[in-house]
Parts: sequence; C-alpha cells; structure tokens
Amino acid sequence: MNRKPDHTTGAKTPASSREARLKAALKANLARRKKQARARAADETVHTNDNDKA
Repeated sequence: MNRKPDHTTGAKTPASSREARLKAALKANLARRKKQARARAADETVHTNDNDKA
C-alpha cells in the first residue's frame, strides 16, 4: 500500500505553477484566434460569392 505521489498533476513551485497557467492561457488564446480567423475567412467567402452572383 505504498503509493508514490503523482508529480504530474500538481506544480510544486510557484514558477512551474505560473508556467502552467501561462501555457494554458496561451493555448486558449491561440484557439480563440484560430476560431476568429476561420470565422472571418468564412464570412469573406460568403461576401465574395454574393458579389459574383450580381
């Protein structure tokens, strides 16, 4: 019944905790920006197709 502590789930030092938060924030920011870029590209193609029909 001697279990070793799982070191991968929690950060021990404030620096590694900060890095984990920054990493998560960067990942979320990148995902949000990609989503915005895809939406803009899709919106642009809709406007382009509307102009071609006229």
